[in-house]
Amino acid sequence: MRYLHLYLFSALLIYSHTGNTAPPPFKETQLKRNIQIDSEIQQRHRQQTVQQEAQFIPQTDIRMDTRQERNLQIPSAESPCYLIHHLSLIDYPSERLNQTEQFQWALDKAVEDLQLRLPHCLGGEGLSILMKQIQNNIIEKGYVTTRVVAQEQDLGSGNLVLSVIVGKIGNTVVVDNGRVPRFTPLHALTAFTFEKGDILNVRNIEQSLENLKRVPTADANIEILPSEGEGGQIGESDLKISYAQAIPFRLNVGLEDSGSTSTGKWQASATLSWDNIFSANDLFYTSFTHSIKRHSDDKGKRASRNLSFYYSVPFGYWQLTANHTVYRYYQQVFGAFENYLYAGESETDKLNLSRVLYRDAVRKTTLSGGFWSRHSKNFVDNTEVEVQRRRMAGWEAGIAHKEYLGNATLALDMNFKRGTGVRGAIGAPEEAYNEGTSRLKIITLSIDYKKPFELAGQVWQFQTGFNAQWNKTPLIPQDRLSIGSRYTVRGFNGELSLSGERGWYWRNELSWNVGNKGHWFYWGLDGGRVSGLGGNARLGHHLMGTVIGLRGGWKGFYYDYFIGRPIRYPEGFSASKHVLGFNLNYAF
Repeated sequence: MRYLHLYLFSALLIYSHTGNTAPPPFKETQLKRNIQIDSEIQQRHRQQTVQQEAQFIPQTDIRMDTRQERNLQIPSAESPCYLIHHLSLIDYPSERLNQTEQFQWALDKAVEDLQLRLPHCLGGEGLSILMKQIQNNIIEKGYVTTRVVAQEQDLGSGNLVLSVIVGKIGNTVVVDNGRVPRFTPLHALTAFTFEKGDILNVRNIEQSLENLKRVPTADANIEILPSEGEGGQIGESDLKISYAQAIPFRLNVGLEDSGSTSTGKWQASATLSWDNIFSANDLFYTSFTHSIKRHSDDKGKRASRNLSFYYSVPFGYWQLTANHTVYRYYQQVFGAFENYLYAGESETDKLNLSRVLYRDAVRKTTLSGGFWSRHSKNFVDNTEVEVQRRRMAGWEAGIAHKEYLGNATLALDMNFKRGTGVRGAIGAPEEAYNEGTSRLKIITLSIDYKKPFELAGQVWQFQTGFNAQWNKTPLIPQDRLSIGSRYTVRGFNGELSLSGERGWYWRNELSWNVGNKGHWFYWGLDGGRVSGLGGNARLGHHLMGTVIGLRGGWKGFYYDYFIGRPIRYPEGFSASKHVLGFNLNYAF
């Protein structure tokens, strides 16, 4: 009886807007089923959208390993040697030998790493090791052209002064090797994180190179060369950038069976991408997906379609992203009194700004924030069910960290999503019963670990991923966590799922590159749990399933075939003994 008042009000609104043409009154169970149908479809669409973004948004990753030897030791006794009471590090050239400079931290760290206690009698070998340790510390921070030298001086005074020849950027030369030259000043403005005269750091070069290579049809390389220009100063290096871009248009067509029999199991898609649409290292794509009617779908009229637009552009260490999605579906529902057509439509907008906070040879941390809005409507025989109208908006903030552990990769993402009253947001109908709100507060966490390895001359990979959601407010059905599909807990067909305001799911996969030919045979074992308010919560909270499959590609063709089966599910939960699935794509 939880939704009794809401459903009666819904039926009354339908009648008041349609007069004598209104459909006959629905039973509470029928209206409740409509809301459940809409929430399941919207959750499935949200999961598909996340997978689509992961597929079509390239993730360039440029890393230059600057890690250095760390087992250096200064001899305890040398002969001959000079008793040193004070160490200092200055820029070259410098007017004052006692000037403290910007790389003092490298000297301090070297003294700590070498466990050097002053006064200490330093000989030639000890001095060389000290300079090497300082140099290693500087290089590890990315200053690969900065050098530590010892100028002529009197060590009898007990003072050792080392000089730093700061490596700086001289001229930048761009060579466009493309069949049609496409490099413009806007490419440089949005990609480069350095200017002439800046201290040369490979982290800036890595970021700039990632910006240039972020669109799939472009390739770039940056070389560090000795400065050859007139008036060049000691320590300066020139940068040579080689750039080439092919035809900027890409077309991807696909067919998969990730839909629902209620709105079309098979989904056909086409995605058109335009790289460097404004010559700013920017990426744009539009994607259209439509269901294909098959005899295995539920009988009656039913279909779904999705249209999305995506755009992103970098600005050095910043990146601006915007996307817009329109989703519509309809299905014929066979009620107790008569059949009716139930339909829904939703629009989602996101605007996000991210910033790389820190990066080195083995890690990267990114902070992001943005705004979102979502509004949806539902219809019965083309008449809007106004009580189901939703308009929500708010902001979100997140932090992402990636760590490279040898040849393994660990990625952590945490996000906070908040609903507010902007963009004409309206209260959710569930607020009257404290079962949901448009002022939501959601915390999400994802942890992914990948580890490739070799066994018997074959390439293998282990991958595990943990995803969780916590709610700080009651959540409407569309914002709850749903498990039991190929995107969450595999082994289930996704027609029926468990959902809750909070929960988690854990995916594990072991894959084998068969014959090292790019065709991966994989086995997966997944599990998950939900709690709090949610559809089918009365049945239980846990799901566990397994899957085996084969995925790979050849030239522009990509495929993924799999078969799964459930291992654990609540009593009364409808689950098929076996689940077959596929995903086919071809890129032009």
